[in-house]
This record gives sequence, C-alpha cells and structure tokens, in this order.
Amino acid sequence: MITKIAITEDNFFLAKAVQEKLSLYEDFKIKFFADNGKDLIKKLEKDANVDLILMDIEMPVMNGILATEFVKHRYPQIKILILTVFDNDENIFNAIKAGADGYLLKETSPQELQKSIMEVLEGGAAMSPSIAFKTLKLLRNPQEFENKKCEEDIKLSPREIEVLEQLSRGLNYNIIAQNLFLSPSTIRKHIENIYKKLQVHNKLEAIEKAKSSRII
Repeated sequence: MITKIAITEDNFFLAKAVQEKLSLYEDFKIKFFADNGKDLIKKLEKDANVDLILMDIEMPVMNGILATEFVKHRYPQIKILILTVFDNDENIFNAIKAGADGYLLKETSPQELQKSIMEVLEGGAAMSPSIAFKTLKLLRNPQEFENKKCEEDIKLSPREIEVLEQLSRGLNYNIIAQNLFLSPSTIRKHIENIYKKLQVHNKLEAIEKAKSSRII
C-alpha cells in the first residue's frame, strides 16, 4: 500500500533532503510540497487525499504549530509528524497540544524516519529519543515548565534594567535619578512598570525575581 506524504518546509534544500530520504522506500509517494502552513492549507483544500504530513515548525506566513492545529481540526484523519531542528520545551509542548502525532529532529536517519512514519500511521506516537525524554520531563513537572515560560515572557526595557540594577545596590530613588540623569518621578514610573512586568509587589521581590530570571 502506497503512503501519500506532503512535505511542509520553507527551505528548498531541506525539503529536497527529506525527499531523498523518503525516495529509498517504494511505498512512500510525495503528494506535494508546501512552503508554509498557509500554502499547505490551500493545497489540502484542492486535494486532501494525504495520509501524512511532515511538518516544519519555523516558517513564514503560518508556522507549523498553527498549521498543525488547523489541519487536525479540519482533516483529523491526516497524521502529522513534526520534523524540525528546534527541540526547545515550548515547541514540543505546543506541537503536542496542537495535535501532532510525533516529533522528530531533522538529523533523523532515513531508516528512523521510515520507522517513525509507519509507527504514526499505525496509531503510535513517534519521537526522537531526546524529544521523548523532554516530553517525559514536561509531563512530570508541568509547573516547572509554566514557571520557565513565565520567566521567558518577561521583557524589560534597557532603561528599566538599569533602574533595577541600581535598585539592587540599595540606592534610593533620588540617587538613582541622579546617576541616570532622570527625575525622581520618572524613576518611580519605571519602578511601577517593572513591578507590573515582573508581577511583584515590592523591591525585594523584584530584585529576587530579576536575579532568578537572570535579568540582572
């Protein structure tokens, strides 16, 4: 039985490299290539007779996570195997949440890719060993991931970081204002913004969270 596969990858050379790996197996047929998630959806609207999609994550117009979510909602029968160079926790978590049936790194050998495709088509969940390990960690410590995600979302301006660094040295508002050539009221405003962004209520909490998040 021939397995019809779509490759969604914005890098032409990487897409061809995947095609070469699949060409070693006669029971795989490349149905089409898509440059991004939006391109994939357009092609599926014309012909959704696809068994499996090999999906990259980082793509312009529409990334692989959003495309996976859309395809799984519209075409739940199509299997999706993420094939990417990105192995960070957030991508793994979001891909699984979006409905991906497996998650592989692009360094995967032709033999491993073939085995993973067959595993997914049979209802399994194929993952590269390092991805499987990270997934287990996410499942065992979901709170740790959420905390880490919150920390990654903290974005202070360069000026706010300067104010926070001065604050961590025990300096008062007037001294910080003199050092940074700003008015005390401006310093107060910066500190208010810092508290909001860090989601803290006082100076000690702000300094402690900034240090644990390696902002200062």
